[in-house]
Amino acid sequence: MTRDHDVLVLGAGLAGMRAALEAARGGADVAIVTKVHPIRSHSSAAQGGINAAISEEDSWESHAFDTVKGSDYLADQDAVEIMAQEAPSDIIEFEHMGVIFYRGPDGKLGKRAFGGASLARTYFVGDITGQALLVTLYDQILKAGVKVYEEWFATELFMEGGACRGMVALEMITGELHLLRSKAVIVASGGLGRLYEPSTNALICTGDGYSLAYRAGAPLMDMEMVQYHPTTLAGSGFLMTEAARGEGAYLLNSEGERFMKRYAPNKMELAARDVTSRAEATEIAEGRGIDGNVLLDLRHLGPDVILKKLPQIHEMALDYLGIDMIKDPVPVRPGMHYQMGGIKTDVDGATSVPGLYAAGEVACVSVHGGNRLGANSLLDTIVFGRRSGKASAEYVKRTAASTGGEDLLASEQARLQELLQRPYTGDTPAGLRLELAVMMDKKVGLYRNEAGLREALAAIEGYKQRYARIAVGDKGRVFNQALEFVLELGYLLDCGEAIIRAALERKESRGAHTHTEHPDRNDAEWLKHVVLTHRGGREPEVSHVPVTITRWKPEVRTY
Repeated sequence: MTRDHDVLVLGAGLAGMRAALEAARGGADVAIVTKVHPIRSHSSAAQGGINAAISEEDSWESHAFDTVKGSDYLADQDAVEIMAQEAPSDIIEFEHMGVIFYRGPDGKLGKRAFGGASLARTYFVGDITGQALLVTLYDQILKAGVKVYEEWFATELFMEGGACRGMVALEMITGELHLLRSKAVIVASGGLGRLYEPSTNALICTGDGYSLAYRAGAPLMDMEMVQYHPTTLAGSGFLMTEAARGEGAYLLNSEGERFMKRYAPNKMELAARDVTSRAEATEIAEGRGIDGNVLLDLRHLGPDVILKKLPQIHEMALDYLGIDMIKDPVPVRPGMHYQMGGIKTDVDGATSVPGLYAAGEVACVSVHGGNRLGANSLLDTIVFGRRSGKASAEYVKRTAASTGGEDLLASEQARLQELLQRPYTGDTPAGLRLELAVMMDKKVGLYRNEAGLREALAAIEGYKQRYARIAVGDKGRVFNQALEFVLELGYLLDCGEAIIRAALERKESRGAHTHTEHPDRNDAEWLKHVVLTHRGGREPEVSHVPVTITRWKPEVRTY
């Protein structure tokens, strides 16, 4: 079946729904394609808050500088300035939409401190901020009449004459493939966290959009920059929000010492995430950990703060470890959390492929550079989701509709049928995916070296050969999640190769990319982005783009 719209948005998280809302406001016929119900999008897992320089003592310049410094000077400063300048009005608009942000005793919007910030500017709803924003935005897209293709899985972007003109998507409930045509596509499909184990990310975060756009000709940028969050719950990898440390929680080693005083004497537990994660790894490696973890201690905050401002993580520690953080510290460790890199876009979300836009974690504007500051991710989704939605609505006004695509639909139907008919070879998607994720954490994680990266690249090549023979256990068509898992694994392999190749290219340590053989930041040679362009079956083309610097020259980064 073929359906036509002006703008198709892939993904129904905050970036996707904000883009869809703005495109609809611009007069476009908009539809969202999402593999889960919009409220199940991974934006709902964001806990701690959203940044903006709203208070009188704050300024957008301060917010922008903190972001640039946090990025280890790899962020493009023109994009950072836009994000910081437009943040206050976007937050206030969300409050007008109905988000009930926390307010202080004076009745004004209350804020908390977050890592890498020079003062408190993180606005929040308890520790469920992402969920509060997401539910409100879902109301808004329903009100705007945006069509939602819910539980539809994108298998390929439709390219015509060098431009993006829609996608082929699998309707999960029937198993039927559809051609969805449009004049523009906005990829807002979220991150790739399940490429790593452990990860704070949901099982749906499989890098779909990176791979689809990459194969359609859109370059990927900064892919080597993979953020590890310092506080993930021991055993499960669940996120223990940075808001805990923002409210005053301590990090302790096995000796009961607040060890961050050695690594970041000024900011302590509120140093940038890459700094804090490496400090924890050092403590554990030098024998001051507790079963491979350190401790997050909230006891001194008291039950009032914990139960009112951090109820979700209190409940998670009780449910999964049986620990009441009012009475006892909680074991945590660094775990993969966020991808700073992604589909290269301009400040309006446009890629180098006509008709193709991207926003949110899957995109690289680049406002996060080598290291994202906590609570800038929700802001990124809102600001650049809105901007990409507006730009796409303008683009479609001057673009003719497509009448093609039936040949792509037929080839995708044949590809999926071949997948379903393959005989079992011994490999399962789950087994191969776990092997891949453990390997990425071990060789392309917090610390990297040349030999390990070369081994990782060879491992990826081996996984790709095994993937080419992998079978789908369920041969049916109705809600065949086994088929979905196989397709997702293909996307993850593309993402893994891109991260490894970009990491091999960058011969320095900057932000989240810590190369043990090149331990220092090297601005003379590496103050630039690494860009990868897909070339079919051959190795990707690797190139470089200079970092845009407007007012903040690189300095030594200390906390």
